[in-house]
Amino acid sequence: MRLAGTLLAFVALAALSGCAHRPADDPADPLEPVNRAVFKFNETADRYALRPVAKVYADVTPAPAREGITNFFDNLQEPRNILNALLQAKFVQASKNFGRLLLNTTAGLGGFIDVASEVGLDKHEEGLGQTLGYWGVGEGWYLMLPLLGPSTNRDLVGFVGDSFVNPSFYLPGRYDVYAISANVVNLVNTRANFLAADGILQQQFDRYLFVRTAYLQQRWSLIHDGNPPLEDFDLPDDEDSESSSTAEPEPLTTASK
Repeated sequence: MRLAGTLLAFVALAALSGCAHRPADDPADPLEPVNRAVFKFNETADRYALRPVAKVYADVTPAPAREGITNFFDNLQEPRNILNALLQAKFVQASKNFGRLLLNTTAGLGGFIDVASEVGLDKHEEGLGQTLGYWGVGEGWYLMLPLLGPSTNRDLVGFVGDSFVNPSFYLPGRYDVYAISANVVNLVNTRANFLAADGILQQQFDRYLFVRTAYLQQRWSLIHDGNPPLEDFDLPDDEDSESSSTAEPEPLTTASK
């Protein structure tokens, strides 16, 4: 669920501070005036609705319980991770994701306990948007979606496609009160997990640009598994670097003395 996408995006920028970053080119944002209006709407909805509920939830729900709920909903995403790892020909990663699903669903009591991470099978997110990017599909325009948060043309297609891989999509009565309540719990729990990071966004001079940069950085890093190709940085060739480093300095002229 991406209803907390705005918050997750700017938190991701801090998390990626030690990783390689997306090349500093201007993203395609022809809808910026509209996106900014939607961003303002999302901020208002968060300030007066989602954030107050999340604060109460965090106050009354013990941290271990919140962690278990997070683990449960993360486990539901493992089929998506497995399928998209296979689509990217990452067969070893797909087998690890399958191991996570099997172990956490059984020994982890339906996914509430992340047993897999304790034995070295760390979570590795894969989605259709990443798969499309992996095979060279461009990100397209940057989009700020109402309530859903930041996205791009490519990731919006991926978001719709990934919804068909979620096990809950195939459950009867997925639109009944229980299913809707579960989605609400997931949303509020996700928002509560990032309450401590609210101050980061509030300190930014232009919050919209900060969120946009953070989101695109996060997606670019995920596509490359945190190891982007060097050519994305337009680095000089080895021969050029060697020639520049071994070039003899020019003799000092009278004017330079």
